[in-house]
Amino acid sequence: MTLLFRYIFRIAATAFVMTLAVLTAVIWLSQALREFDLMTAKGQSVLIFLMITGLSIPALIAIIAPVALFIATLYALNRLNGDSELVVMSASGLSPAATFRPFVALTLIGAVLVAWMTIWAMPSSFRGLRDLVTKVRADFVSNVAREGQFTNLDQGITFHYRERAGDALLGIFMQDRRDPEKSIVYIAERGQAVDIKGAPYLVLEQGVVHREKGDGSDASVINFQRYAIDLGQFGPDGDFITYKPRERSTFELFRLDPNDPYVKTQLGRFRAELHDRVTAPLYAFAFVAIAFAALGSPRTTRQGRGFATAMAVICVLVLRIAGFAISTLIVRSPASVPLAYALPIAATVLALGYGLMPSLRRRRLDSSASLKAGA
Repeated sequence: MTLLFRYIFRIAATAFVMTLAVLTAVIWLSQALREFDLMTAKGQSVLIFLMITGLSIPALIAIIAPVALFIATLYALNRLNGDSELVVMSASGLSPAATFRPFVALTLIGAVLVAWMTIWAMPSSFRGLRDLVTKVRADFVSNVAREGQFTNLDQGITFHYRERAGDALLGIFMQDRRDPEKSIVYIAERGQAVDIKGAPYLVLEQGVVHREKGDGSDASVINFQRYAIDLGQFGPDGDFITYKPRERSTFELFRLDPNDPYVKTQLGRFRAELHDRVTAPLYAFAFVAIAFAALGSPRTTRQGRGFATAMAVICVLVLRIAGFAISTLIVRSPASVPLAYALPIAATVLALGYGLMPSLRRRRLDSSASLKAGA
């Protein structure tokens, strides 16, 4: 490892770590503020608050890391050019390919980080988030809801009980209007939040379930002696009965059960999730290659360095938006899967071809000169 390699790598790596840390902290803080009602309205501890908000960090890092690599590459090349170091390296015979090697090493590190986040850390964090949110819902019903008050468990869900008798709740009323096409009302004389096989349930006794459709058809009323409501279903997305694609491990995505009813109905989403995880590290290489193609050669300000930076940013935005669009196509059709891999690979090859063109041109000149000298 040469001194120049270490020097360039140190500049880019420092910029990458700082950018990744700052962007992750800013976005995490904005998301954490939205969950602040966990401690205020829902009475949870600071530890639960930090755990729930902290579980979003792997997803943030997976998205931000390629962008941080792009910004770090732009910063490092701008600094080298601003101090005329790129000019000196070019004049001394150093090829753009040699200049690019430290960025390749940094990109490999970043790509491994993104791969680890998307393949293992993200699904684990989403599954842990589900379990924690379910626990919060159960705690909220049993410990936070107040006697004689109508409390919103979630958007469209209203909970009320008359009084508490030990661990049991008396005179329970709960209305679920999350689906605008139907309304479900639970009325029970008695109920209690219990844990069944690791999942929280609200067990109601001596009551009725009133179901009414929005089309004006006759309502149905069901009397029950004992009825259990899964509190996990009242999650942020309204359905935590089964693990969603983002909550499944990568191994599970490779070995889906074709007889699972949920898999059958959401097969496109499972397919898109799997290929999104596998292709995510490829964007790290594409972003760095685009940045190097824009600023890898020594230029003066008058030669449009600012314009080249702007074009690089536009290319990265277009590339990522196209990636999201292809992911949507994969949900609908498996024939779109090759596009998910072709897009970042083609962008990397084209950007490297443009950025390393001076090296190729110099090699051709050197080989021509050698042939002439030999003749």
